Amino acid sequence: MKELSIDATIENIAPVTDFVNGELAALNCPPKVQRQIDVAIDELFGNIAQYAYDPDVGPATVRVEVMEEPLAVVITFIDHGMPYDPLSQEAPDIHAPLEARQAGGLGIFLVRKTMDDVTYEYKNGQNILKIKKRLAGGGI
Repeated sequence: MKELSIDATIENIAPVTDFVNGELAALNCPPKVQRQIDVAIDELFGNIAQYAYDPDVGPATVRVEVMEEPLAVVITFIDHGMPYDPLSQEAPDIHAPLEARQAGGLGIFLVRKTMDDVTYEYKNGQNILKIKKRLAGGGI
């Protein structure tokens, strides 16, 4: 397991993405899977940066773990901000006319559609969100 602790700011999305991509490169991650993970990082870390400590800045930890059989990566986002379960939100109606849609919710919807598993828990004063993506043998 590799871990990065960093301030939860929008400016730190790129260093977090670079950190995860470095681990993915060592696993010969397919480009399509890497792009899907990059989008998930942008959405999830961006939400932590914008909302977890609002209006302040606080710490976040990103962990990368490799699972075997089938080969997969689990990326965990941890913050000490306000408790918030993004998975509790109702999925947006993507078939509704654009003018009838409410703002927000598409990012987490996309993460849930492209990752193999997404879980959330609030434990010991921490938001813990995990995404899992198979690197070989199937998936989206």
